[in-house]
Amino acid sequence: MARVKKGVTAHRRHKKILKLARGYRGSKSKLFKKANETVMKALYYARRDRRAKKGEFRRLWITRINAAARMNGVSYSRLMSGLRVAGIAIDRKVLSDMAIHDMPAFAKLAEIAKSAK
Repeated sequence: MARVKKGVTAHRRHKKILKLARGYRGSKSKLFKKANETVMKALYYARRDRRAKKGEFRRLWITRINAAARMNGVSYSRLMSGLRVAGIAIDRKVLSDMAIHDMPAFAKLAEIAKSAK
């Protein structure tokens, strides 16, 4: 049975990691071990923060909706509850956009939510 040497495979793997580490300062972009540690940490952060971004946007939308709702004399929770009772299924992203760009339509929704109780 022939002997298998790992030189080509290891070189390819090292090149792949060093390519991902391009732009890092000092030895983090030059030495494989440091580059590998840094790249693994960066990939972990990227994955974690892709998921965290969704929650951050939801919080932003809720803040915007609450501010616009209070300008129309109703709290965020009463607005959302009133819309649910009235049978209006509209998500927070669209409500937030309406609060910024189409205030009259948002005011109508707020009135519907107030009277739905």
